Amino acid sequence: MTYKDYYKVLGVSSTATQEEIKKAFRSLALKYHPDKTKGDRAAEEKFKEINEANEVLSDPEKRKKYDQFGQDWKHYQEAGGQPGGFDWSRYASGQGARGRQMSSEEFESMFGSGGVGDIFELLFGQRGGTRRGRRSAAIPGEDFSAETTISLEEAYRGSTRLIRLDGQTIKVTLKPGIADGQDLRIPGKGAPGVRGGPSGDLYLTVRISPEPGFERRGNDIHCDLPVDLYTAVLGGKTEVKTFKGAVNVTIPKGTQTGTELRLKGLGMPVYGRKDEYGNLIVKVVVKIPQNLSEAETELFRKLAAHRR
Repeated sequence: MTYKDYYKVLGVSSTATQEEIKKAFRSLALKYHPDKTKGDRAAEEKFKEINEANEVLSDPEKRKKYDQFGQDWKHYQEAGGQPGGFDWSRYASGQGARGRQMSSEEFESMFGSGGVGDIFELLFGQRGGTRRGRRSAAIPGEDFSAETTISLEEAYRGSTRLIRLDGQTIKVTLKPGIADGQDLRIPGKGAPGVRGGPSGDLYLTVRISPEPGFERRGNDIHCDLPVDLYTAVLGGKTEVKTFKGAVNVTIPKGTQTGTELRLKGLGMPVYGRKDEYGNLIVKVVVKIPQNLSEAETELFRKLAAHRR
């Protein structure tokens, strides 16, 4: 087995937290996933390498052994899998693969009191070069990462998506009010486990495409509301489109352009809460009349003179 620096593969430091490792893995897995890099053999190999690194570093016990023996996995391979060609003395004396001195208690905790034989058994399932008949432990399947894009209206009403991964089609229900960039965990929809282990999970990132005329800010929706000059000056009603349908908005007399009006409960649904909504915030944009007739222009001149 060729030694690989799994920390370097994931682009994290050797002191990275489990959350940092998880975040790095998901980002890289999404980038190099075969569904996005079809036909790219280098990307496929990179994806396998990322999964291999995550399998070790995301498991506290495997990571602990990797941190202690790292580079020496390669030396063990070069020695032909036999203790005679590999220097175990510094492990027996408590020296870790990364140069840290292990206490006798730590060494005893990791490998028991059986010495080198127990180390071989724990790491390679062997004792004295002979494979034991003991059943190997079950291994959970790898997690999958995927991304899907929906419209703002779909985010408002809720939607479903069919995700195709690893030869399977997964139906995912998206609840109303889901946010851009929100991650969903779908249990058991990752890779199958090994030796009876549970399947991994699917982590789905939801992206929301821009909706012309609308801007979402949290649970509120913002939009511009064009209002003719006469309604802005004299007051009145004008129609605005919402995801619940068109509604009439009262424009107070003398409304200035840029004025914001709050329409309660006409924003986005609050994710996971029934019958709770944000607000629709409409910004009044007063339209100045163009192509005035001579008579209209004269009326505006008289109005201007009167206002002075």
